[in-house]
Amino acid sequence: MRRIRMIVAYDGTDYCGWQIQPNGMTIEEVLNEKLKKLTGEDIHVIGASRTDSGVHARGNVAVFDTESPIPPERMAYALNQKLPEDIVIVRSDEVPEDWHPRYQHDVRKTYEYHIYNAPVMDPLKRRYSTFVSFPLDVEQMRQGAAYLTGEHDFASFCNVRTNVESTVRKVEELEIRQSGRDITIRITGSGFLYNMVRIIAGTLIRAGRGFYTPEKVKEILEARERTEAGVTAPPEGLVLVEIRYGAQNMQSSEVHRR
Repeated sequence: MRRIRMIVAYDGTDYCGWQIQPNGMTIEEVLNEKLKKLTGEDIHVIGASRTDSGVHARGNVAVFDTESPIPPERMAYALNQKLPEDIVIVRSDEVPEDWHPRYQHDVRKTYEYHIYNAPVMDPLKRRYSTFVSFPLDVEQMRQGAAYLTGEHDFASFCNVRTNVESTVRKVEELEIRQSGRDITIRITGSGFLYNMVRIIAGTLIRAGRGFYTPEKVKEILEARERTEAGVTAPPEGLVLVEIRYGAQNMQSSEVHRR
């Protein structure tokens, strides 16, 4: 038995998230089904990040166990022949049988939240960004974001249904980039709470609109109360960009084409 690791990229628009559930098709379900057809085995993939319905990824990580003779590095090419066009295996390799994508030391996850800030929506951007018609002050957003870097209790920035022992997390980098009408919130940390990135995005959007001062973001953080923060921003703007394990960067720009 071998354990194969994959970098998985997908457009999450038409899926009910990563994890299998009864109310619709998920990324995990599609991968299991296509791997079964490829190998003849009952395959159950394990993902590093259980992205929500409508959320996208360029660099999610998943593993599965198989006795297939297909070489590990060729598994991506073979599987891509069977996958729909909105799911692509960027890269595949073999890892030790006990390697688990969610239980590794020194993990870094990077997400981006994309905003299209214009008077009217561009229909070509509607699947991959959140539309905000009111002008946003990006400098105000940056000043507010500065209070969120470092290690803090992010109880104000997680879904009330979050069930974890601690809501303390460390945000290593949080930057806001602007290119024309496109605004990108890019955030890196060792781990994030349920809906944390989308709630941070919703809060910074309110700061950009002038509803919150940058100092208000600090007050929200210190309150440790979800009702103090902004709304959870829509899922279509969120992309899991990459997951890095130690010094090894698991993201690759090389895609095994069909």
